[in-house]
Amino acid sequence: MGSRICIAKFGAAHGVRGEIRLWPFTEDPLSVADYGPLETEDGKRRFEIAHLRAAKDHLVARIEGIDSRDQAEQLNGLELYVSREKLPATDDDEFYHADLIGLAAVSVQNAPLGRIVAVHNFGAGDIIEIALAGGGETKLLPFSNAVVPTVDLANRHMVVVLPDEVDGEESESPPNSVNV
Repeated sequence: MGSRICIAKFGAAHGVRGEIRLWPFTEDPLSVADYGPLETEDGKRRFEIAHLRAAKDHLVARIEGIDSRDQAEQLNGLELYVSREKLPATDDDEFYHADLIGLAAVSVQNAPLGRIVAVHNFGAGDIIEIALAGGGETKLLPFSNAVVPTVDLANRHMVVVLPDEVDGEESESPPNSVNV
């Protein structure tokens, strides 16, 4: 599990005085300001939020030291991270995306299927991307109890039940107990 977690991303400049759109990945969007300075993935650049307000479908931030539209435009697309220790602990059935990336994907019978290479969310729920053990194109599957009945962080794997439309065969029956 990584020691840094991406919690936001800068968007386009907003206005002419250096404000910038901010896309938070936190459950409570405004809580992005509660974790202290935000940093680039390598930790070389730090950004202190001076002011934050909600907009239509994003936040608008004033960042200390960013005073012009040109400066704000240079930050567009930059992902922002905090140390994992600053984030709250997760419940048993909750996971940070960073915890899932890199896990082995195995069948109910513990046969290797591949490795989780990404977790996406396009608005309708989390999607896991699996690089299959046999190679070829990656597969995108819903991160749901039916498809992922078990996540075992301690042993670094998750059980994945391939749906019929992905597998091309009858899918395995999910276990009686679902714990995601």
